[in-house]
Amino acid sequence: MRLCTVCVVFLLASGAAAQTPVTSATSFQGTLPADISPAWNKGILPINQENYWNAVACGKQGGARPLCVFYDAEVCKNDDYELSMFTPYKMVAYEVWRAVRAKQEAPTPSYAEAQRTRITVKVVPKPAAKNPVTAVVVKRGAQTIKPPTQSLEAGGGSFIFDFAAFAPGSAVSIDMVGRARTVSCVIEPAVLTRMR
Repeated sequence: MRLCTVCVVFLLASGAAAQTPVTSATSFQGTLPADISPAWNKGILPINQENYWNAVACGKQGGARPLCVFYDAEVCKNDDYELSMFTPYKMVAYEVWRAVRAKQEAPTPSYAEAQRTRITVKVVPKPAAKNPVTAVVVKRGAQTIKPPTQSLEAGGGSFIFDFAAFAPGSAVSIDMVGRARTVSCVIEPAVLTRMR
């Protein structure tokens, strides 16, 4: 039995296409607005006296969406995902902000609970993107940092990292790996220092 040459080429090509997913990558620079107050230039840290009280001052600003609490919505804007971060600083600032916004006295959030908090990167897919996330990694030069803990849900997920992943010493890339393509957000040290 002989197969025609065109048939063999077609079968090989269609088999290879079926086994290799079509993926592409989109890369962009992470940014932050210049006017975030109170000022902060030490990056995301475990809770300490300095960032604890800076976070309390942040939360006391009140308002609809103070940038010091919700800065993460501005960092990695893209067409596929909404990205948010939860850090010890944000835990403290958010608790104070909620109370102040509700016209209540500013609380003193639990320092011990803030000490137990690590960095959670939450990724929520935008409905029109059709690119469910499968993983999130942080790259620093040739080093790839995977989250020690992650959970995937409804096309998005939560990815928990240690503080070293976002240390401001050198640029990092947050790679949101989707089924259709990878979205990479490159964050330079000058921006990392202002994250909290």
